[in-house]
Amino acid sequence: MEGGAEMMAMPRSRLFGLVAATFTPMTQDNEINLSVIGQYVDYLVKVQGVKNIFVNGTTGEGMSLTVEERKLVAEEWISQGKGKLDQVIIHVGSLSIKESQQLAKHAAKCNASGIAVISPFFFKPQSIEALTEFLKEVAAAAPGIPFYYYHIPDLTGVSLNVVELLNGIEKKIPTFQGLKFTSSDLLDFGQCVHKYKDKFALLYGKDELLLSAVVLGASGAVGSTYNYIGNLSNKILTVTERGDYNLAREHQAVVQEFIGYVSRLGFGVAENKAAMMLVSGIPLGPPRLPLLKCSEEKQAKILAKLKILGILT
Repeated sequence: MEGGAEMMAMPRSRLFGLVAATFTPMTQDNEINLSVIGQYVDYLVKVQGVKNIFVNGTTGEGMSLTVEERKLVAEEWISQGKGKLDQVIIHVGSLSIKESQQLAKHAAKCNASGIAVISPFFFKPQSIEALTEFLKEVAAAAPGIPFYYYHIPDLTGVSLNVVELLNGIEKKIPTFQGLKFTSSDLLDFGQCVHKYKDKFALLYGKDELLLSAVVLGASGAVGSTYNYIGNLSNKILTVTERGDYNLAREHQAVVQEFIGYVSRLGFGVAENKAAMMLVSGIPLGPPRLPLLKCSEEKQAKILAKLKILGILT
């Protein structure tokens, strides 16, 4: 076993490669729609070649769901992914440590591959020690499965230095197995990889900078666009592995052109969800308020760009 896996009650394989941050399907009246998740799993595996998922995170609007909804969504992904997906990581972060612990216990009971947690972002931890203590208490609620820290400072406002967080963390959290690093701070991420690559799974979370993270030594990546351009992003990993950086840059440029274009339109969960529906045909519904539905005008522009780039024919 690698990392600290030998200390866990249920040893798991190291998480690597692409991980799709899944959308939560909704009905038109904003209720969760579990009925299309089986179709969604098959699409990821058979069409996009992605077999790892990250559920109830930012893309999945996890913070907009009730605890009960999050449990139901997690259960359905784990159930439908059995025998098809390699790893199902459930995000259990919450402003309430009690809710996070409850969700962690539930994920373990449902046999999730691992759990992940963001930092609380209303009352924020003011130090590495405070954040570590919070993570430790959540991880302790599910001592039999791998634990990941989800670093996303643009949304949480918690920009503590991650390389410092990782220093000795396995002694405090025996199940700690890695992190999802969603920040453009490649200095911090590069130091994390340099010091801890052999110990933890270090997954990068900015899809438009995937190649940069891979060159630095990322174990893999977690992202929303891997739901519908997983094939293209997998090519970046494949050609980089064989040393063809010119072709890797060409593939990354296509991803960047798409993300850059949609970002200028306002690239949020709604636009991302719309792109996924356009490419996959899976009815995912609108996002939940306070996010507004992607307008028909924006959808038409996204569709045109997908066709121009050859992502959608």
